[in-house]
Amino acid sequence: MALFSKKIGIDLGTTNTLVFLPGKGIVLNEPSVVAVSEQENKILAVGNEAKAMIGRTPDNIIAYKPMRDGVIADYRVTEAMLRYFIDKALGKWNIFKPDVLLSVPAGITSTERRAVIEAALKAGAKNAYVVKEPILAAIGAGIPINEALGHMIVDIGGGTTDVAVISLGGIVACTSVKCAGNKIDGAITDYIKKTFNLAIGDKTAEDIKIQIGSAVPLEEELSMIVKGRDFISGLPRSTEVKTNEIVKAISRELRDMIKAIKDVLQDTPPELSADIIDQGITLTGGSSLLRNLPELVFRRTGVKAKTADDAYYCVVKGTGVALDHLDVYKKTIISKK
Repeated sequence: MALFSKKIGIDLGTTNTLVFLPGKGIVLNEPSVVAVSEQENKILAVGNEAKAMIGRTPDNIIAYKPMRDGVIADYRVTEAMLRYFIDKALGKWNIFKPDVLLSVPAGITSTERRAVIEAALKAGAKNAYVVKEPILAAIGAGIPINEALGHMIVDIGGGTTDVAVISLGGIVACTSVKCAGNKIDGAITDYIKKTFNLAIGDKTAEDIKIQIGSAVPLEEELSMIVKGRDFISGLPRSTEVKTNEIVKAISRELRDMIKAIKDVLQDTPPELSADIIDQGITLTGGSSLLRNLPELVFRRTGVKAKTADDAYYCVVKGTGVALDHLDVYKKTIISKK
């Protein structure tokens, strides 16, 4: 029978969606973007194809990002996107409905959670399960979450930063702030606009963050040439940007993230605080790869931090492990037939 009940894990993110098939690993990693034609209201493309259209589309094609801050902002489009990802991962000849396990932010409301489950069921799931992201991130990072030991996990994605202290397989204290990778990109865009009178796109902002961004100032700065459109003349122009300017540009966003970590540390019972000092803080998620972020966390909190191996894939790997051991993780899984 096991042959016929397909299982599939989905890390449904604000910027990217990753899909995991037990036995195969990560089979899909595409942007959470859907291109819709305005006239017929028809869905034209999903994922990579749709992302390629962003900022380059004729007026009658809109590129939607149906997930905002880790939750569903546009229900119909999310459902279509999920269906596309499920079909693509399982192959179009698949006739059996899969069991789907999805990640949701820690701060999600029950209504938002129901929306995710309903969307998955409508998109062709036999059963849908949702698990909070910090739990999945911890599992994916190889943290033994069922022990009576406190572990702190900070999952920084595109839309949300989830901070949680996990012990005995459950979340003891957590918070979720809507400040993560996308906000950092936005801050970089604003800075380039104010300082150099240059308009740049989202993708350029992200490139700057990845190539020269840092959480703390560097003695030996990196620099890169940034190309965009001059606000005054309207013509293309390029300028040079250095690391420490970017550090300054994104400092407020980083402060919000650090504040979230401090808030959770303050809510943590003393016994677990002691564990966290010993174990350190584990950073996961794509945006945790910002240069020197662990160093900043250490400077501000006094607790040592490290970025997990494969930080970008922790949550989706966690879905894979949880699917294989649904019985072990029963109490962290909220399911709906």
